Amino acid sequence: MNASSVVDRDRLRGRDVKTLLLSALGGALEFYDFVVFVFFAIPLSHLFFPPGTVPWLAQLQVFGIFAAGYLARPLGGIVMAHYGDTLGRKRMFTLSVFLMAVPTLAIGLLPVYAQVGMLAPLLLLLLRVVQGIAVGGEVPGAWVFVAEHVPPKRIGFACASLTSGLTVGILIGSLVAAAINGRMSPAEVLDHGWRLPFLVGGVFGFFAVWLRRWLSETPVFEAMHARKELAAGLPLRQVFERHLPGVLLSMLVTWMLTAAIVVLILMTPTLAQSVFHVAPARAFLGNSVASFALALGCLFYGWLADRVGHARALLAGAIGLLVCGYALYLDLQAGAAHFVAWYALAGFAVGVVGVVPALMVVAFPPAVRFSGLSFSYNIAYALFGGLTPPLIGLLVKQFGPLAPAHYVAFTAMIGIAVAATLLAARRSSVTMALV
Repeated sequence: MNASSVVDRDRLRGRDVKTLLLSALGGALEFYDFVVFVFFAIPLSHLFFPPGTVPWLAQLQVFGIFAAGYLARPLGGIVMAHYGDTLGRKRMFTLSVFLMAVPTLAIGLLPVYAQVGMLAPLLLLLLRVVQGIAVGGEVPGAWVFVAEHVPPKRIGFACASLTSGLTVGILIGSLVAAAINGRMSPAEVLDHGWRLPFLVGGVFGFFAVWLRRWLSETPVFEAMHARKELAAGLPLRQVFERHLPGVLLSMLVTWMLTAAIVVLILMTPTLAQSVFHVAPARAFLGNSVASFALALGCLFYGWLADRVGHARALLAGAIGLLVCGYALYLDLQAGAAHFVAWYALAGFAVGVVGVVPALMVVAFPPAVRFSGLSFSYNIAYALFGGLTPPLIGLLVKQFGPLAPAHYVAFTAMIGIAVAATLLAARRSSVTMALV
């Protein structure tokens, strides 16, 4: 019997629900640590670079440091995935959250440019790289962990619930940013307010480490270990030799995921302020509503994927993402009269990212699943997610305020193409079976 058939139930048990809740909560706390950086891009651009730097250039430099976290993800992802496939999922699941907590706390204690000169942005860059290494192992490992704890017919919802938890981390970051900007003057934020979210994030991270003590190893990994079915040698080599189509599929859908999350959720509050002159409090209010809608959207699309299939759910979601991305930015261009409402709809549409991890989990067999998913996801995120913030900044400068919506629409078309290809392949296989 194959290890993937160990979980042969159709319904979630109480233990499964507990695993999903604890995993999602821990993921939320860790992802808050990773993304809160972008919500304070404007004050960081003032504090960590020489006085007199042109505002757009300083902001672009901060986005570049933010992007460095994405560029560092493959290193953490590949190393942790190797040991996750050979030593166990749970160990790496706990290590990654610890590696996130330490640099987040340290960022809150950093000296600024006025105190140590160019050492300040260099230290900020170093800590951001460590964060990237941590999240590179966390996100793929979390998806594999929850998927291998539930019945095969519930993988869509399991992965989506974890993704929803990660997006709650964005919501927490947005709420913290909204509270700080609403209760403090700009001078107070620059003086000490910007430190608070990172100090709180460090505490969050250590709490997440404690939470994961209560989780158990996945039944799939335990069965593979008992039957001596673990990958021999380097799991990643087997991925390259036997599973390149799964790598390509995973990288393409990750491209859409990066655009949806990075542009519409993480960058839009800053763009709304700097490009469309929306007040900070309103920008972060809209983002908080959108992040909450995103968490619900992930659950909806995960549920839909288990009902109608991953490809159909991806197709419907990618179309919704394209439409709502344009609606949001057209409203911003017209004066942002309905900004919060359109941002909420766009956030729900971004929930299609809840389908992406399920597609990647089933693209690889259990013995090399962590390595295959982690390599594909992290390399794609490094290439696309890492370059997106500075790229969007340049595109807006060159092509106007609708450039972010154009970019999201382009990646949504990639998602539509992947879904259409999967549906065509499925119809072809059914036809061959009938012949």
